[in-house]
Amino acid sequence: METLILSSDYRDIQTAANIIKTGGIVAMPTETVYGLAADALNGKAVRKIFKAKGRPMDNPLIVHISDISQIYTLVREFPKRAQLLADNFWPGPLTIILPKSDRIPDEVSAGLDTVAVRFPSHPTALRLISLSSPLAAPSANLSGSPSPTTAGHVCDDMNGRIDAIIDGGDCDVGVESTVITLAEDPPRLLRPGGITVEQLRSVIGEVIIDNAVTAPLAKGEKAASPGMKYKHYAPEAEVILLDGNNEKFRQYVNDNGRDGDAVLCYNEDLGTLKLPCIPIGSENDTETQAHRLFSVLRETDKLNITRVFAHCPPTDGVGLAVYNRMIRASGFQIIKL
Repeated sequence: METLILSSDYRDIQTAANIIKTGGIVAMPTETVYGLAADALNGKAVRKIFKAKGRPMDNPLIVHISDISQIYTLVREFPKRAQLLADNFWPGPLTIILPKSDRIPDEVSAGLDTVAVRFPSHPTALRLISLSSPLAAPSANLSGSPSPTTAGHVCDDMNGRIDAIIDGGDCDVGVESTVITLAEDPPRLLRPGGITVEQLRSVIGEVIIDNAVTAPLAKGEKAASPGMKYKHYAPEAEVILLDGNNEKFRQYVNDNGRDGDAVLCYNEDLGTLKLPCIPIGSENDTETQAHRLFSVLRETDKLNITRVFAHCPPTDGVGLAVYNRMIRASGFQIIKL
């Protein structure tokens, strides 16, 4: 299959929309990461997403809309709390899970009776949706590998596997959307992202953080959201998280490093470590860490690194999103210092 590389101008987006209308799949930029999009109401087209990614079919997808009015045909109810979240955070990096309507194919919901819906803010994504249909779109990478935040990342994984890639530049947020389910009471955070649990609580009150945010999904439990069940975001190198203060982190790295190792470090670590360093941002700048995370994980592959050490991130604010991605990238390998 030849993969078209398209720009974000109107004609190219129209070309991409025509591909989607005829059952094809297209990688599109969003403010979070690049998504691999198909017509959300066409189960046959959605199956192509799973094939291209090598993604298990029991992993649900997120439906992207370009106008709030579209949600009423996708869900059975849109309660007051959903409206409050939409008023405060849409368009933006928040996904809301609600009971699904009969229009949602099982391929999108992984057989669940709920559907995840998001209203992105990226202008290219919004134009593509408006010219085609609501779009089912997971991240546009091979399943399990770091999510793509540039068109080049998508090309590395998907060239020859999908119909087209729209190049919309770098993604602003850098990690996937926050996912909250309103299909239970109290609401539950299933995946942290650029909208923090603190922000959600300030709007709707109590929000429980699901155990699977910081630990493996329980055996036999079905994934209610993308990013819960399988090892995700992992480069080819082994990732090891080190949980301790900066002094202990630096000492451990310097004492245990070997050829083929590298460090995902804070800017403040530079000059203190004996191994090759890949800075992810300043220690207290979790938004920059989130923005750079997948790019630096992909960079380790290009440097042929076999093992990479990284700080264990904090679990407040956007730091929880970084922590969630890092523990899955490491396969939950955390060394307490």
